[in-house]
Amino acid sequence: MRGHRTVAAAFVISVVMLVLSGCTSADPAPERGQPSAEVTAPISLSPEVAHLHGLQVSADRTLLAGTHHGLVAIDPAGATTVVGTSDDDLMGLTGIPGSDMVFASGHPGRSSSAPNPLGLLASTDGGSSWEDRSLSGEVDFHVLAAADGLLIGSGGGPTLQVSHDAGETWTPGAELVPRTLAITADGIWAATEEGAVWHSTDDARSFAEISAPTIGLLAGSGSTLWAVDVDGYAWQQLEGRAWLQHSWIGAPDAITVAPDGTAYAATNAELWTLTPRP
Repeated sequence: MRGHRTVAAAFVISVVMLVLSGCTSADPAPERGQPSAEVTAPISLSPEVAHLHGLQVSADRTLLAGTHHGLVAIDPAGATTVVGTSDDDLMGLTGIPGSDMVFASGHPGRSSSAPNPLGLLASTDGGSSWEDRSLSGEVDFHVLAAADGLLIGSGGGPTLQVSHDAGETWTPGAELVPRTLAITADGIWAATEEGAVWHSTDDARSFAEISAPTIGLLAGSGSTLWAVDVDGYAWQQLEGRAWLQHSWIGAPDAITVAPDGTAYAATNAELWTLTPRP
């Protein structure tokens, strides 16, 4: 059924690219497509999906993908099947890790009469059905992150939106335009288009830039944070310790993390599974 603190002024003026000391060598970064470390082999998706925008792991560990034509399930062998009947363009997708609570945003599909943009949609059955939760016709959240009742969204404007009641109501957060967002037990993480990483410990009311690899994607669950840098390497951070470089996976379109710390990254055509290291 459809039914502050502001980020430091230094961000507004300029963003300095920082590389984590001790986690990278003095050698130049490898060229994209030229891995110099372990490589994780991908699984081919069959059939391929259209414009993959986000990933989420459901209660039964089904991998859900938000696409240009609705929600798609991906099985361990890479087979893809449509979930539910919605053909909405799900530009933003997130959920409570390891549950069937899923949130999405975007634009109505051809079969829909919903306002454009969709605002926030919510599903309690792993995306089989959706209901309007809030902001219908007002906001298109391209970036979303969720954990328990906390939901952080960015609709492209200068201010993050924060909800503490699973998207029923919203309050303004920090002034930050993220490319990607993640929530872990250590706080909220954001990476900007420039690759800088920002961290909040006050529910996105303020952020501080941290020393980290130059990141393109982030995702988290529990105490585990995963990221993919601009050179195609996956990185793991566990319980606030130093960043640990993982394997080279190229340039996925989305990444998500299961409650056990396993990460899944995908493009329209391929899926990588990343197993956490101790």
